[in-house]
Amino acid sequence: MTQTPLDPTPTSRSGLRGWLLAAVAVAALVAFFALLPTPKADRPAADAAATDLPSDTFAVVGVRLFDGERVLPRCDVLVRDGRVAAVAEHLEIPSGVPTVDGAGRTLLPGLLDAHVHTWGDSLADALRFGVTTVFDMFTDPQYAAEVRRRQAADGNPGAADLFTAGLLATVAGGHGTQFPIRVPTVDPGVDADAWVAARLAEGSDYVKIILEDGSSLGHPIPTLSAARVAELAAAAHRHGVLAVAHVGSAAEARLAMEAGVDGLVHLFLDADPGVGTTGSVAHSIADAGAFVVPTLTVLESLAGGHGGAELADDPRLAAALSREQSGQLRRTFGLPPQPGLSLDNALDTTRRLATLGVPILAGSDAPNPGTAFGASLHRELELLVTAGLTPVEALTAATSAPADAFGLDDRGRVAPGLRADLLLVAGDPTTDVTATRDRVAVWKLGRPAPLQASEPDAAPGAAAPAVEAGLVSDFDDGLSARRGAGWQVSTDRRMHGESTAEIAAVDGHLQVTGEIAAGFPFPWAGAIYFPGDAPMQPVDLSALGGVAFRARGAGGPFRLMLLGAAQGGMPATASFAAGDDWRRVVVPLADLPADLDQVGAVLFSGGPGLGPFRLEIDDVELLASDADGGQR
Repeated sequence: MTQTPLDPTPTSRSGLRGWLLAAVAVAALVAFFALLPTPKADRPAADAAATDLPSDTFAVVGVRLFDGERVLPRCDVLVRDGRVAAVAEHLEIPSGVPTVDGAGRTLLPGLLDAHVHTWGDSLADALRFGVTTVFDMFTDPQYAAEVRRRQAADGNPGAADLFTAGLLATVAGGHGTQFPIRVPTVDPGVDADAWVAARLAEGSDYVKIILEDGSSLGHPIPTLSAARVAELAAAAHRHGVLAVAHVGSAAEARLAMEAGVDGLVHLFLDADPGVGTTGSVAHSIADAGAFVVPTLTVLESLAGGHGGAELADDPRLAAALSREQSGQLRRTFGLPPQPGLSLDNALDTTRRLATLGVPILAGSDAPNPGTAFGASLHRELELLVTAGLTPVEALTAATSAPADAFGLDDRGRVAPGLRADLLLVAGDPTTDVTATRDRVAVWKLGRPAPLQASEPDAAPGAAAPAVEAGLVSDFDDGLSARRGAGWQVSTDRRMHGESTAEIAAVDGHLQVTGEIAAGFPFPWAGAIYFPGDAPMQPVDLSALGGVAFRARGAGGPFRLMLLGAAQGGMPATASFAAGDDWRRVVVPLADLPADLDQVGAVLFSGGPGLGPFRLEIDDVELLASDADGGQR
């Protein structure tokens, strides 16, 4: 019997084609995970800290104020009907208005995260950490439309506000197309003006353009030409919206400036060959009048840093992190070191940009590995200070600077008439920027937000029962399993997708037939096995070496996924091939970036390619580990 070679997982592939779009995969897959057949407690509307706070009309008295631009050592702030009514060193507070003691505390505008990828509950997660507005850089337009409907109806008080690019501009085979997401590519013959108009009709607030050829990561991919980027940027401007660019290198950043984009939503890890000269990329950005979202947090993770894990261990944030968020912060991209790529290059470029007066905007790029919604913006603030910004400049990057860059005049500052999107923290973040993590209160439109994750998510889970090695199913007795809750069919129809599957025991093996169809950003269809006593009940596989099975099929390649709540919502995935003849496949668990002590399910799925498929598997077993970590 032969072992099928495994494709590397998206988080371990050297070069990692389109690494930043992992966020989109996470978005879809978290939704997938959330809708698997497992009980889930309802989240409370607010925790005690939130319900004890005044709402809509109140005053914060005797507080240090960072108003989005400057620091006022002692101030009173009056909020009336969800808006800031008055700001002064001393106010006469109207009788009956509740007050919040600001002594020893600092009041800031609600934070703005200038680069995320949203889905599901991510906006509620962000709000717990004081992030009251996010700028999404690639998400499902239908999801965004529903969020915007809630914002228009009642302000969506339990979640951060959303502004979005919707779908991004790229070419066939380029960054953004590595998953079967229905992205209308800007190929030869596609009219740039019509493409932009279609995005705006879907509800996009601005246009995101891809200019990354993969060369800096050693994996060339197609990308838009600089001339094409210029056409798209000009079309966006004709329609009255901003054009922002995703780049992967210093050279691409310079090309983006020449093409006329308004801002960069990433910096880069390679060195700028023009540093110290008037032709450097920093000078070209400054000369263009563009803004920059460095996303140092995700670049740190990509470069092999562990700032996310350090954030997860910060006691000021721990109670606000769901188990899923904590797991996501501890994940890494798993890339080997890349010659010439270093976080120091991004930090140095950020410092040079700030010195030249380029507007710096704080953005986390959550939920990539090593990041989590809301929490990671606090790490971004710390990294901006590491790069050379003062704490006040870093706070500006997360408040008034993004509001100004994206043309929002109702937030990002604490001033009369503006929204009462507010963050009250203990201590003084204008001297120690990490004090933003010590949250006392968060208000959105004057309404208090929860400060802690709901108890079912935040509470440490009991140790999961260990599973011993051995045969799981040989399908001689139908779909039964020798351990666990057994087998079920699973498809993306849970998320209103169009994929289909049927499973049956046929001649002593499991047969899965179906079709992977467009209609959901990350389509799937297949057979799911629950190793616990109930669906998605976690078990401990950490003492095991791998999963083995015999397989044959057509329409592959296929995917094996491990699912669990502690994985930050991202299933660990390995691809495998199956042809006309039976072959034995071994998937080493060490190759899957999962929390093996909290595995809820194993999914055998078609895709990611679209079309009909047939997968047959037999003799599924869990392998014990040898002393050297191999399988026997």
